[in-house]
Amino acid sequence: MQVIRTAAEMREVRRGMTGSVGLVATLGGIHIGHTAHMNVLRPMSDVLVGSLFLNPTQFGDNEDLSKYPANEDADLAEFEKHGTDYVFAPSVGEMYPDDEDVPQIDPGPYAKLLDGVRRPGHFDGVATVVNRLFSIISPDKATFGEKDAQQLRIIQYLNDSRGLGIDIIPIATVREDDGLAVSSRNTYLSPEEREAATILFKALTVAKLSFDSGERSGEVLRFMLSSVLAGESLAEVEYASIADVDTFEELDYVEHSARALLAVKIGNARLIDNLLLA
Repeated sequence: MQVIRTAAEMREVRRGMTGSVGLVATLGGIHIGHTAHMNVLRPMSDVLVGSLFLNPTQFGDNEDLSKYPANEDADLAEFEKHGTDYVFAPSVGEMYPDDEDVPQIDPGPYAKLLDGVRRPGHFDGVATVVNRLFSIISPDKATFGEKDAQQLRIIQYLNDSRGLGIDIIPIATVREDDGLAVSSRNTYLSPEEREAATILFKALTVAKLSFDSGERSGEVLRFMLSSVLAGESLAEVEYASIADVDTFEELDYVEHSARALLAVKIGNARLIDNLLLA
């Protein structure tokens, strides 16, 4: 496995690649959620590229950039263990050089709701860095997780609206045995908070069971989410949503399908999760 530090070298190496090139983009803090991406993409790609870049532009002033649990040596070892051929691991100055005008990318209409409201500027940073990675690495395929469903939709919009032609492959949410979605931020949780965090999946499961039993009122389904979450004193709810699967607008009535989405703070961790209702 080769580690590449500069955009110029990455572009030069990319020109010499043959066959299909797959990309797994990460902030670091590699866990089994990330390696699931590698396991899916490795057999689909002639060349597998990982990226390792803790992007400051997608973190707000009061967010956890300085505490984010990334360890480069451990992260590189995981990439190599899972068959990655190249890892692009640039510095902030390399990604956002003073002598180059890196365009800020509009994340589109799907960024104006939910996390787009709660984390102003977050999706601008996501769209900008992903576009930058795409322009440097030029992948044929790239994976993004369904746990970050709104982000996935924004990246699909970025790919389509800019005519990039990349095959965006969604990866199903990876969960612990008790249902908690795997996340780098789970490391912030104390044992008591870790137990409390299972309330997210419990709430989503209640909504899913109700939907499967015939409930179609968005208001009722949102009330179910909120009611379950209210039973956990450590949970500070930011939103409990029943939204359109494409636009992320709240639904009064679910005709065919919807996505139940949650953002909840527990201790120092902000956790998000979702389930498709279909």
